[in-house]
Order: sequence, then C-alpha cells, then structure tokens
Amino acid sequence: MGKGQRVRAGIISDGDAYGGKLRLPPSQVDIETLRQTYETNVFGVFAVTKALLPLLKKSKAGRIVNLSSGLGSLTQNSDPNYEFADFKLLTYNSSKTAVNAITVLLAAELKDTPIKINAADPGFTATDINQYQGYRTVEQGAIPMGGYAYAAVRLATLPDDGFSGGFFDENGVVPW
Repeated sequence: MGKGQRVRAGIISDGDAYGGKLRLPPSQVDIETLRQTYETNVFGVFAVTKALLPLLKKSKAGRIVNLSSGLGSLTQNSDPNYEFADFKLLTYNSSKTAVNAITVLLAAELKDTPIKINAADPGFTATDINQYQGYRTVEQGAIPMGGYAYAAVRLATLPDDGFSGGFFDENGVVPW
C-alpha cells in the first residue's frame, strides 16, 4: 500500500466508516460500533505513539500532535449554546475525548523531556461523518489557512520552550 493510500484509509476510518451508525443516539449505539471506533481513534493513536516514542525520546525536539476535534471537548459538549451542541455522537465524540485524555496524561509523563505533546482540532471539515456539510474541505482542514498556521502544523513545529499538554485549533486554546 502506498503512502497516499494509508492517509486516505485514515481519513475514511476517522469519518463514518460504519454505514451511518456513528450518528445514532447514544443509547442506540451497539457495542461493536463503539469498539471499532475506539480501535481506530483511540487504540490506533496510542499504538502509533508507543511505537514511535523510543525514537522521539532520542530526539532533541520530539513532537506528538494528536488529531482531535472540538466534539471531543467535554466543556463544549456540555454547553447548550455550543455551535455543534446537536452533534451528540457517542462513538466519535467520546473517542476524541479519550484521545484528549491520552494527550494530557502523556504530556504529564513526558514533562521533563524535550518532547511536546498536544491535541489539534482541524475545524469543521466536510467528511462522511457530517454528510459533507463541514465548512472546510479535507485539504483545507490539513493546510494553513488565512495566514494562520493550522493548529497541527504550529504544534508540530513548536520551539523548545513551547507548551505541552494542550488542546488547540487555529484560533488558540480549545477547552477540554
């Protein structure tokens, strides 16, 4: 499988790879769909991180950027005025919350190393999960826009005194 195919597979599985099951009300989600989503979004992230951590520890400036979503913010999900308050997607939202927890816990563990670990929200990107209603194309969600570096790019290129253990979008801090 070529490099582009792996990236495409990651984009598909991060959206709605389960035939609409991600959009079910929380009480109607079957355990297998939840398990499949966590397998990709949580266990996949953790497995890649663990595999690369020995190399990152040898680096003078290792960076880990976990791709998350504002939908993984418990603060935002609890706010009835949040722009996406109606998106109560148990599988997706909770898996991104778990990614945020991994980010915080690893940042605490790695605080005395040069490694910086943060979570990034690419914004409301048009994918299967939102029936392509997002404000951004997949390409726009992955590149710098409007003169501001996309959160993941900023976080991957932090200086040595940069922050670690945070959650950011292109506008700054996203509440946990």
